[in-house]
This record gives sequence, structure tokens and C-alpha cells, in this order.
Amino acid sequence: MQSMVTQEQLQTMDEQALRHLARSLLVTVSEQSKQLESTEAMLAKKQDDLQRNQALLREKEFTIAKLTQEMALYRRWRFDRRSEQLSSQQRLEFEETVDADLTAIEIELQGVAPKVAKPATPQQPKRLPLPVNLPRKEFLHEPQSLTCGCGCALKRIGEDISEKLDYTPGIFTVERHIRGKWVCGHCQTLTQAPVAPHIIDKGLASTGLLAQVLVAKYADHLPLYRQEQIFARAGLAIARSTLAQWVGACGVALDPLAEALRAAVQAHDILHADETPVQMLKPGNQKTHRAYIWAYSPGEFESLKAVVYDFTESRSGKNAQSFLGQWQGRLLVDDFSGYKALFEQGIMELGCMAHVRRKFHDLYQASGSEIAQQALVLIGHLYAIEQQAKGLDPESRWRMRQEKAKPMMDRIHAWLQLQRTKATEGTALARAIDYGLRRWQSLVQYLEDGRIPIDNNHIENRIRPIAMGRSNWLFAGSLRAGKRAAAIMSLLQSAKLNGHDPYEYLKDVLTRLPTHPYRRIEDLLPHRWQPEHQLHHATSH
Repeated sequence: MQSMVTQEQLQTMDEQALRHLARSLLVTVSEQSKQLESTEAMLAKKQDDLQRNQALLREKEFTIAKLTQEMALYRRWRFDRRSEQLSSQQRLEFEETVDADLTAIEIELQGVAPKVAKPATPQQPKRLPLPVNLPRKEFLHEPQSLTCGCGCALKRIGEDISEKLDYTPGIFTVERHIRGKWVCGHCQTLTQAPVAPHIIDKGLASTGLLAQVLVAKYADHLPLYRQEQIFARAGLAIARSTLAQWVGACGVALDPLAEALRAAVQAHDILHADETPVQMLKPGNQKTHRAYIWAYSPGEFESLKAVVYDFTESRSGKNAQSFLGQWQGRLLVDDFSGYKALFEQGIMELGCMAHVRRKFHDLYQASGSEIAQQALVLIGHLYAIEQQAKGLDPESRWRMRQEKAKPMMDRIHAWLQLQRTKATEGTALARAIDYGLRRWQSLVQYLEDGRIPIDNNHIENRIRPIAMGRSNWLFAGSLRAGKRAAAIMSLLQSAKLNGHDPYEYLKDVLTRLPTHPYRRIEDLLPHRWQPEHQLHHATSH
């Protein structure tokens, strides 16, 4: 910074010196202004960072309080004497649900709660060793190099052994992981291969056993108490509480993958949607009521083969709004009123011709109505055209529909209007015709785009596995358990749609998740997944 100029010096300066002084002062002022702006910007950034950190802290505190309260509620439910009033099946499923949820809550709490060093608890019981009679397969884990950093050769002085329980249908085996200890005779440096990360830290079960439990529960609809019986027959009793803890832990680990699948589905502008009821038990009043599983998938002619399920405690249309969020596109649904609010927000409604056909089919089956039979014949012509267009690209399918289906739709519309004038008000025939006419604007949308399916059968086929296992669906009042089931089933059913064995897919994903970069989580989605051995083969070429 330039030193101060006295009044006497100013008086002795000529014009050139004054100009030079003025320029110097302007430069100094400019530099000070920049420094001030930089300081203000830095202070503003620090203020923003402080506010952001405070907001994150408040969010963490809220989450911790919410999870702590939820855990207390679950524990109270778990040991509530009123649970004894439940039937034996209800009580078994109730207990396994609560145990799984408690494990999930504990894991989520560990992720947000401050890390506190736990005091040593030598009294804590150790895990019993696995039975010696089980077949064992050894896995050796040695250092990549047997030369010390100082240049000397390493000498093996021992090993650490850990065992994990594996299972293939009917047979238990043990994975015996051996990590050799190597020491340098010169500098005494100890070298050992690191412990491979596992989806459940220090867990007993191999990823194969975990995948087996999840697939049996969520694809084959076998409750854990039945799996406990199956495992006992195979020679090793595994407590239901342990199985439930595995389910809860895996559910938390798989949740980011399920969210990525949801994002992949919502990236498409044509979606199918449907919902089906499932049983739900409220522990508070020991009564069951209807909860719902919603299914969403890309349009039938889209390249992505996937389905995403969502579990909710009611059939309110707000659930569909919550799931779709800011999504804008075309939604193919039935006439359920819960979807109507979506169409007021800019989403285009697509109608399902199969539902129209079903109305007339049910009428014909019940009464043999000739009018209903005629309707079935006319609608059958539309499906014959769709069969001809099967396998065509969207442009060719659109042209065929314009040429053949559009005139037929015009004919059906005119026929419905005529028959309505003849139908007696309030009859089943009048209601069937009214349904088709009321839905007409949404039904004709498929004529204008070769990518739009004629009906919603695509998603109904994807929700059928839920309906088939409905007798085993009892969530015991747990929204958390329902959400977990929906997420895991989304992954398993999407794996099936892509031609994968759900067990092989899930086993591989559970093995790779602990070390897989989150930024590349999409690589593990069913439609992009490749078994690890195929990846190694591809990279070697």
C-alpha cells in the first residue's frame, strides 16, 4: 500500500506528479475493493456452509429422534403380551417382521448417529462354531506380493481363519476363508491380505445363503418360520430371529439399488400402473385391514424390461402422486379414481381396452347377451390387428393402426352410441356401454403413437406374482416391512424379466455391493447386470 502523502508534498507536486499519484490511488482503491469483495464472498460462503451444516444437523437430529422412537415402538410391540392373542401364523410372521425392522432401524441409526466408542463387553457370548461335520471349501487369501517393501522375502508365520455358512437347496456347506500371516525377517513388517468386505459386517451367512433366504421369502413367498423348518431338515437350525436380522440388513443395503431402478423406470415417458390389495395387521388393535402394492413399468414396447413395486397402507391416489413425483408423461391405467388427480397435473391418461372387453365378457358369461357377444367380436378385430402389428417398429405399427384400427374404432364408437339408446337405464349392459364411452378419449390415444399399448395387460402380468403369493403376505402393521418387500421384489421380478436367475443375480449383487462405487450403481440393475465372470472375460478381450 502506498504511504500517505502530506499536504506540503501535495503543494510541491507538479501536474505530472499529481496525475501519477491519482493513478496510484485508483489502483490502490481498486485492489482494496477486490479484496473487500473477495472477503465478503468468502464470508458469504462460510455463512452458507454454516447454514447448510446446521440444516443437515437438524435433519440428522430429526432422523435420529424418529428412528429412536420407531425402535422403541417396535420393541414394545415385540414384547407386548397382547401379541399372544394372535393366531400362531400371525404371531410368527409378526415376530419375524419386527425383528427384521429392528435390525434395519439399528443399521440406519448407525449411519446417522455420532460415532461413539463402545466399552468392552467381555461377557458378550461368542458365536458358536459351525458344525465340524459340514463339508468345507477353502478360500486362500494371500498378499499380492511376497516381497517386503525393504526388498526382503516374506515368511509365512501363521493364518487367520473365518467361516461363513453357505447353502444350496438341501445342503449346507462352509466357506473357510484362510488369510495367511507373512512377516519380514529383516524389518519385522507383518503383511496380510485384508478381510474382504461383506454385505453384513462379520456376518455368519455367505451371500449365497442370504440370497437364498431373500428369494425364498420374496419370490417363492415362504415366510421365515417355514424356512427355519426347511433349514432344520437340512441339518442346521437357524433361528427365525437370525433370519429376520439378515433380511432387515440386506433390505437396507439393497434400497439404493431399488431407488436407482425406480429412477430408470421414471426416465420413460410411457408407463403402466396398477395396484392390488394385500393383508396388513395392525399390532395396536390386532385387526387386519387392506394395504396395497402398486406396480409401475415402462410401456410394453419400451426397451427397458423392469417393474417397480410400491407398498402403501391405503389405496389413496396421493400414493401414486407421491411415487411419480415430478414425472410427466403418459400413464396407462384402469378407471380407478385415485389416478384422476395425476391427469389434472398434466399427465396424459391412456385407457385400457382389456377392461372394456372384460365388462362385456363378464356380461356374456352371466347372461349370454347377444349385444355383449357382438361387442366382443368387434373388440376382437382390434386385437387381431395388434397381433399383425406385433414385432413391427413403432412407425410401422402406427401406420397399420391408422389404416386398419382407426376405422374399426370409429365403427365401435358409433355402435356403442347406438346400443346405448336402446339399453335400459341401470342394467348391466348400460353400465358396460357407459364404461366404454366414458373412457373413449383415453382409449383412442393408442392410435396416435405406435409406442402406446392397446391395454394394461402388460402390468397386470407383472403384478400377478404378488397376487399369487397374497396368502403369505402379512406385514404385521409395518410400513417399513412392506416398503422393504416392495423394493426387493422389484429387483427380483426385474431380474426374471431380463432372463436372469433371481438367486444368481442377487447373490452376485450382494457380493459386489460392499465395494461397488455408488456413482456406478446402475451397473448392478437387472437390465444392465452382467455376472462378474462375464465382466472379467469382456475386459480380458
